[in-house]
Amino acid sequence: MRIDRAGSFKYSNLSSTVTVASRKEISGLLHWQTEFSQERKDHRFYELIEDTLKDKFEYGYLKIESNCAVCAIQPFFLVDQDLLAGISGHAKNFVTGIRRLWPRFMHAYTFMLGCVAGEGHLSGDESLQFANAKLLAKSLPQLARKMNCVMVVFKEFPAKYRRPLQCLRQTGFTRVPSMPMTTLSIDHRNFDDYLTSALSPRTRAKIRRKLRAAGRAQPPITMSVVVDATPVVDEIYPLYKSVFERSSLQFEKLNKEFLCEVGRRIPDKVRFFIWRQESRIVAFGLCTMLGDSICHEYVGFDYSVAFKLNLYYRVFHDIIEWAIANGYKRFYSGSLNYDPKWHLRQSLYPLDLYVRHTSGLINVLLRWLLPLLEPTRSDPILRNFNNYRDLRE
Repeated sequence: MRIDRAGSFKYSNLSSTVTVASRKEISGLLHWQTEFSQERKDHRFYELIEDTLKDKFEYGYLKIESNCAVCAIQPFFLVDQDLLAGISGHAKNFVTGIRRLWPRFMHAYTFMLGCVAGEGHLSGDESLQFANAKLLAKSLPQLARKMNCVMVVFKEFPAKYRRPLQCLRQTGFTRVPSMPMTTLSIDHRNFDDYLTSALSPRTRAKIRRKLRAAGRAQPPITMSVVVDATPVVDEIYPLYKSVFERSSLQFEKLNKEFLCEVGRRIPDKVRFFIWRQESRIVAFGLCTMLGDSICHEYVGFDYSVAFKLNLYYRVFHDIIEWAIANGYKRFYSGSLNYDPKWHLRQSLYPLDLYVRHTSGLINVLLRWLLPLLEPTRSDPILRNFNNYRDLRE
């Protein structure tokens, strides 16, 4: 509805230009072919998302040129966003009541810079990131208005970008924490070495007890690791849906096409872990990797047996054991389900949202409201993590 007129949206500032481009316009550029190659989710992942997750989102790309040469390409998407998705308790009940009379209360058409499925990243080296961030800070509110969006959001940018993105706060953006990922050093000889050196005696005993119970399961639980999940997608997708539907916060919802294509398109950075009892799949995990880091992105469980078989701990054990054996030193995990992660002594990996309304007057009010509405306030477990303060510092 808006991005199909991509070429007509342009912002210029001295020698630099930001142009909204379509996938077709950037796909042949050499710069795009190497974009985000230093991340687990490189340009191929953004193409995959655009091709498979089509229901809620419209996709586009910001082509940044300096002195007539392309220096960065930043993916973005448009979404009709529920601004109160992160609230809970009495506040959620209050909003539900209002929406019976006013269905679109606190919904907004939003221009989001970043990735639909995961954290966002800035293109280029640090010096380029500072310059481009200033350009984006000035241009995005104008571009958003032209696309009939009232909100601009930098979605889930890791804390390492706080210095280059500091300029956003000087141009009306408010930084608030998104639900963080978690991370854990796995520079250990094996899983048991991790238990011994990182966890308390009480937690070690609990995990070993759960793993022994899983090990006594009949039929036995076995694990396999594959790149392409297409042959089993009809079995694993219902397990993913079961986990997704239990989640208190929902944004992107994967589909079978995504699960089939991700291993085919990005075979060097993707692995599926599959757990079976005989021929029946009872759990799976989708991991991405780069260098010495591995990230557990998505999981699926057969909840008819998940708690009885202690599958959460079996999945965690097997992925960590496999990762250590294959030379990985750091483990990352996606957002939510923080209680077991805290007991496993994982640390928070902060992700930031930078939010601005295109109306200056409304933005003044929004800057006051956002700290009250931000999603991390809904999860009290986060306060138990040793680096909780990092979410806001």
